Amino acid sequence: MSLVRRQQAKDKWYLPGIFKGMGLTFGKMVKNLTVGRKRMPTLNYPEEKYEYSPRFKGNHVLTVKQDGSLRCTACMLCATNCPAECIRIVAAEHEDPTVEKYPISYEIDILRCVFCGFCEEACPVDAIRMGPEWQTPGVNGSEFVYDIRHLAYRPQLKGGIVSVVDETERHKAGI
Repeated sequence: MSLVRRQQAKDKWYLPGIFKGMGLTFGKMVKNLTVGRKRMPTLNYPEEKYEYSPRFKGNHVLTVKQDGSLRCTACMLCATNCPAECIRIVAAEHEDPTVEKYPISYEIDILRCVFCGFCEEACPVDAIRMGPEWQTPGVNGSEFVYDIRHLAYRPQLKGGIVSVVDETERHKAGI
């Protein structure tokens, strides 16, 4: 059973509700600034940084082989599986007859990327990974289209990320 209450005169005024809400907010602010300062969950960002788990998936990284060349074989599976269609690859024939093709251009538009990890899962040769970096500063939109140089050889990677496939191949070879 539903009871319908008649609107009274005090319900027509908005100011008492507004002042009550402002008073509650001011009281919580004073309490946080005086008593609960030690328990505040706020980080002072530039000085303190949040530590993410090792499973965190941040910016993309292209892995390299032991000789420093890209592991990517330009198979286009990452670009095909990308729901945001932010990966663009241009392939070319390789001079080495044992290598079928390689990417001459590999670009990811980070502003379109949804960081789903489908590219990482689709890659059969462990060429692309989602790295631990999460800070992506930039002035304009063109700085957020990452190319091969940024994805594989940026200074933060210290020479590139060696693929897990290389490590298992070395383990099988007994090196």
